[in-house]
Amino acid sequence: MTSSGELRSGKSHKDENFPVASWIIHPRHRALILAFYNFVRTGDDIADHPTLPAQEKLDRLDQLDAELLGKGDSQPEAVTLRAALAERGMSPKHARDLLDAFRLDVTKLRYENWDDLIHYCSLSAMPVGRFMLDVHGEDRSTWKASDAICAALQINNHLQDCGKDYRALDRVYVPLDAMKAAGASVEMLGESRATPALLKCLQGLAVRNEALLHEGRSLAGEVKDTRFAIEVGVIETFAERIVNLLKVRDPLSENVHLSKGQMAGIAFAVLARGLYRRATGQTPFPRLSAGA
Repeated sequence: MTSSGELRSGKSHKDENFPVASWIIHPRHRALILAFYNFVRTGDDIADHPTLPAQEKLDRLDQLDAELLGKGDSQPEAVTLRAALAERGMSPKHARDLLDAFRLDVTKLRYENWDDLIHYCSLSAMPVGRFMLDVHGEDRSTWKASDAICAALQINNHLQDCGKDYRALDRVYVPLDAMKAAGASVEMLGESRATPALLKCLQGLAVRNEALLHEGRSLAGEVKDTRFAIEVGVIETFAERIVNLLKVRDPLSENVHLSKGQMAGIAFAVLARGLYRRATGQTPFPRLSAGA
């Protein structure tokens, strides 16, 4: 089997809705974080590949898993992450949980309710936050807030891309019971503009996701590493701006993403406020207003 890296979509860490190994993070952590990202991105791109047969996707994900555990050396992303984790004495569990999420992406195309979706997030999103906390040596008591933030980030992404996911992959993360309650149907996701029923459903889910974000608001203040705490503050603010867009816009026909300029402006604002408050012993970070 050829290297799965050849199937990469071309998307990089610079194209995400949140910073990955940004300049805010201490340089000593960046190589490990990027190795983790490249492994995960390869697995994600395999699951999302438009033409690979399902069984081949699963076989390739299994191969990444095996080589992460040391059973082979043909997949560079697995070999690189395996070595980086070994150097730190860290477990591959978080990366392996994400592979389980990608297997679900291949085999499970519908989600019945909110709890079903949160279970998916427990594999597809929460392990990313836990990995980052482990990299920085943070206490596991931070996991609860991190899990809420990471799930909210994932659900933001599902709502932003609901039309594309349905049209390209017949994959629907919007809970079926929420659509039914609003009088919407799965087929409406294929339209160029959301119907009133579908818009009611999607915006209602955005409101529910905002509450999930609020559950994780303590995270930046709980993190001891100053640079990582600032990064968390940036990510939380990005997520809040996006959920505010999703509460009032139609993701099928309107922009619900932040521009690079907006992201940079938010990052610098949070950095300045975070450094000041850390220097003066004030935590957690202040929330930026919706228009700041």
